[in-house]
Amino acid sequence: MLIHSASQLLTLTPGPQRGRDLGMLNIIEDGALLLEGETIAAVGPTPDLLAAHPSEPRLDASGCAVLPGFVDPHTHLVWAGDRAAEFERKMAGAKYLDILAAGGGIISTVRKTRAASLEQLLDETRPRLKHMFTHGTTTAEAKTGYGLDTQTEIKLLQALLALDAEGPLELAPTFLGAHAVAPEYRDDPQGYTDLVCSEMLPAVRDWWDERHGQSSTGHRPFVDVFCENKAFDLAQSRQILSRAKELGFPLKIHADEFDNLGGASLAVDLGAVSADHLVKTSEADIAALGKSDTVAVSLPCTPFGLAESEYTPAQKILDAGGILALATDCNPGTAWCESMQFVIALACRALKLTPAQAIAAATINSAHAIRRADRVGSLHPGKQADLLILSVPDYRMLGYRFGANLVRQVVKRGRVYEIA
Repeated sequence: MLIHSASQLLTLTPGPQRGRDLGMLNIIEDGALLLEGETIAAVGPTPDLLAAHPSEPRLDASGCAVLPGFVDPHTHLVWAGDRAAEFERKMAGAKYLDILAAGGGIISTVRKTRAASLEQLLDETRPRLKHMFTHGTTTAEAKTGYGLDTQTEIKLLQALLALDAEGPLELAPTFLGAHAVAPEYRDDPQGYTDLVCSEMLPAVRDWWDERHGQSSTGHRPFVDVFCENKAFDLAQSRQILSRAKELGFPLKIHADEFDNLGGASLAVDLGAVSADHLVKTSEADIAALGKSDTVAVSLPCTPFGLAESEYTPAQKILDAGGILALATDCNPGTAWCESMQFVIALACRALKLTPAQAIAAATINSAHAIRRADRVGSLHPGKQADLLILSVPDYRMLGYRFGANLVRQVVKRGRVYEIA
């Protein structure tokens, strides 16, 4: 199929866009793409591709900007229930970490998720996936972390793999058994840390390898840890991630959402794929990220959802030469948002990114944050045919407008999905 006459075809660059290079969209005006099966076969000006492939079926993208599908590299998609009552408490002045310490927050979702069947979890998650996909997300990372025991954490991995198999949205799983201290270990966080290392990580490795091998991406699920006061301190985070690395898992970390404990530098030291949140990140941690290949993933919906005023110091990360990506952090407690379009608009305002920078951070850089940039995140021959056809002619509308869905059609692995 030949998609032709795009007002702007944003191809981007295949490598991560570091520092002040962020925002290179490589626009072809009046652009076209030739798709063969699930992959992109050719990209170029419309007159050239129409002349070279006159008999191909055609899709007219006149008046539409075309760009890679969004990649959302940090989500907590699978959970049961909601926390609307807690939201009301937070808006009345209660602090997130205080709610967590009192047995609410993540722990309240843990109770509901433990009690839910696999089918219930699938049923509750599918609408979230649909909303993400119709708003342009074609690939997303998704974490466990609402089980906090071996059996439920594996159940959540089962749910993620089942949803990935259903499609069309493609999921990259992450094991987050260290999302919070399990309620059974409330007064013994080190005991729970030891349990994650001695029981849960080996069990997940054995379960995954027995049933799924190294997966289509060539690696096991990511392993993540919530490095934060009232969760896991720096030493415990190092213990968990070091053990995961020994077992052959790629690494991620939640760092500096509320306090600067040094989690970003730990991520660099251990070669983590990404360090995420990064609101309270120090100058030293920013410098370490800037010299590394660890992707700095900003989650602007989280401070927005908490009605906080402080966001990721994105400009300092860019000045340091870091690789900046964007994600929704879709979760039931702080950021129930499925739309990367809203993330882009918010990043333009709160992080002071240009629309071009925000789009690059939400596509090619976010693909690097989940080790899938060889397949998705830019539009080049040989890559997966994942792209968006917008209902507007100018990519800058994505930052300029917000609250509406500007996606007209989603193409996933070469198949066109009409968005009502």
